[in-house]
Order: sequence, then C-alpha cells, then structure tokens
Amino acid sequence: MDAEKEIHELKQKIDKAKAMRYKAEVRLEELQKQRQLILDELEKLNVKPEELDKEIEKASKEIEDLLKKAKELLPKDLEA
Repeated sequence: MDAEKEIHELKQKIDKAKAMRYKAEVRLEELQKQRQLILDELEKLNVKPEELDKEIEKASKEIEDLLKKAKELLPKDLEA
C-alpha cells in the first residue's frame, strides 16, 4: 500500500473517530440533563436517590393493600 493511500485511510478513520466522539459527548450531555431532571423530581417528592428502592417497595405494598381492600369491598356475587 502506498503512503498516500495509507494517509487517506488514516484521515478517514480519524474523521470517523471525531464524529463518534462528538455523538458520544452529545449523548453524555443528554443523559446528564435527564439525570438532573430525575434528581430534581425525586427532591420534589422528598425521596433520596439511595432510598429509591425502599420507596418503590413501599408504594408497591401500598398498591397491593389498596387492591386487596377494594376486592374486599366488592359484593361476593360480582367476583368472576
């Protein structure tokens, strides 16, 4: 392979790598914005990120309890 062709291929690879880097930087910026929005929303809900699993479990339990209570309130002859 001649030197000119090699240089051309290297330039193309460098250009491709620059484009990929730019896309990655844009994506990183988008993800950082999303992360901040989520953290802001959690703060509004008075939930710390490290307690999120516990809060999800608590909400799931509350939903189960409310569904159970709703079923108990329905007349027995309506059950399928």
